[in-house]
Amino acid sequence: MRRNRRVKILATLGPASSSEEMIRKLHEAGADVFRINMSHADHPLMRELVQRIRKVESDVGRPIGILADLQGPKLRVGKFADGKVSLKLGQTFTLDDNPAPGDDTRVQLPHPEILEAVEVGHRLLIDDGRLQLECISTDAHHIACKVVAGDKISDRKGVSLPDTTLATGALTEKDRADLDAVLAENVDWVALSFIQRPDDLAEARKIARGRAFLLSKIEKPQAVERLDEIIELSDAIMVARGDLGVELPLEAVPGIQKRITRACRKAGKPVVVATQMLESMITAPVPTRAEVSDVSIAVYEGADAIMLSAESAAGDYPVEAVSTMDRIAQCVEKDPLYPGIIFAQRPEPEPTGADAVSLAARQMAETIGVAAIVTYTATGTTGLRTARERPQIPIVALSPVLATARRLSLVWGLHCVVTEDAQSLDDMVDRACRIAVEQKYARAGERIIVTAGVPLRTPGATNMLRIAYIGSDGLSAV
Repeated sequence: MRRNRRVKILATLGPASSSEEMIRKLHEAGADVFRINMSHADHPLMRELVQRIRKVESDVGRPIGILADLQGPKLRVGKFADGKVSLKLGQTFTLDDNPAPGDDTRVQLPHPEILEAVEVGHRLLIDDGRLQLECISTDAHHIACKVVAGDKISDRKGVSLPDTTLATGALTEKDRADLDAVLAENVDWVALSFIQRPDDLAEARKIARGRAFLLSKIEKPQAVERLDEIIELSDAIMVARGDLGVELPLEAVPGIQKRITRACRKAGKPVVVATQMLESMITAPVPTRAEVSDVSIAVYEGADAIMLSAESAAGDYPVEAVSTMDRIAQCVEKDPLYPGIIFAQRPEPEPTGADAVSLAARQMAETIGVAAIVTYTATGTTGLRTARERPQIPIVALSPVLATARRLSLVWGLHCVVTEDAQSLDDMVDRACRIAVEQKYARAGERIIVTAGVPLRTPGATNMLRIAYIGSDGLSAV
């Protein structure tokens, strides 16, 4: 199955899309990677979903990526005697470690790490910012606050801390158990929630030991401040606009999205834009014009993937949401303005042999008009560096490693094919020509560019570029 677009679509599975039949329909509609949200999926359900995705993958004969999204720390207030209370602007309201039911003067905050970290002047946002508090005094057991916006609070509402960096790591006990479970099922990507600092990736990296790629979700101001460091230590990044829009001014989010997207392109790391992209399609068969524009902007910016959350997981029109996103992306990429916008944002190559070869492949491909760039990649590095260039020529990524092909299904422009390892340089070029023809990216009489690392099976050693002419037999011709 050949996609008619370069950007990838990441669809979340849920009550509306958990059957094998629906997963198949979503893939046919355009989903390249499936997300399993561990906030809502227990381990038996997660295993069933993985098995169903792998069954669809086997049936369609195309590598499909699976991303398991860890819940991360959930910070919530305690309960109230009457379930909820009303507050007044300017009044004092205290968060403390007393487990007694709350009232209109106080409530429990069962998170000692917050009590230790919050300082005077820090903001505490309750219930996605509907109630905003400002710390006026604090000790080891209490945070006295002034109500600065909102007037209601009820049981177990979430707490966001835009000004506070917590000493605890990003993995909870639940996350550690979930991480072990998803790694045992050979998922391809693991998303880490509420990353604050580069160190938050260390524990997950140690547990994963290369068995899955790590995607850091940027949803806190502290992560934005240390973005370059987090990108360097991550395998991919997600612009998690939902929580970003709670902890940062809403008007700042579009600029931050562009900054993250361009920083990831510069680093050659995949970037996913997520949250509320087609939100109205949870209950409607068509999106709003503003949502179409929002999706288009992410595509124009060169994001690797765009994501659906509740639209595909719990909405009334999951297949329509995926197919709508697919049509929007195709339309944008056919826009005559699209290549110029992508080119204007193209980063300078790093001073490495891999980047030099990838740059040369893109320039030569566009100059002489080859049918495709075919890249051999065992670990994924060559594929990532080729995609970083955002060539207007199709990229076919060949890998002898199924896990690599699945992981690269998240990456911009890569049509991934699993193939036997080449035995020699000539065999590699012949194989590249044959597969390019089989996958309908080239025909006899056309040329392709082949890139790889030589000696073969040398990770990260992209150092070969060859122009190959496809003969009448579908193999390389001299």
